[in-house]
Amino acid sequence: QVQLVESGGGLVQAGGSLRLSCAANGSIATISLMGWHRQAPGKQRELVATFTITGNTYIANSVKGRCTISRDSGKNTVYLEMNNLKPEDTAVYYCNVGASTATVPFRSYWGQGTQVTVSS
Repeated sequence: QVQLVESGGGLVQAGGSLRLSCAANGSIATISLMGWHRQAPGKQRELVATFTITGNTYIANSVKGRCTISRDSGKNTVYLEMNNLKPEDTAVYYCNVGASTATVPFRSYWGQGTQVTVSS
């Protein structure tokens, strides 16, 4: 019913920037939340940032001051702009969306993940 298409990952040097994009496609009725998690090898997946339908945002302390999250509601797309990237930001970043469709009530959807690698 809902598929998330992620883009923007890649290899950057420390101090560089990336902007991740996640577009939600499908028979979507309402999106309540769009955000990003990340998981580094051997580590637990962690919440990075979220953007709610009301415009409230959450930024994890680990990236606060270096990352901003925004949303284009017309395109059902969420962006994560990451600046001054550090090697510890290296992880697979997963888009997460809370949405309802014409046939399914609100539930959480996950993207396939996009790799972000920050070199020293």
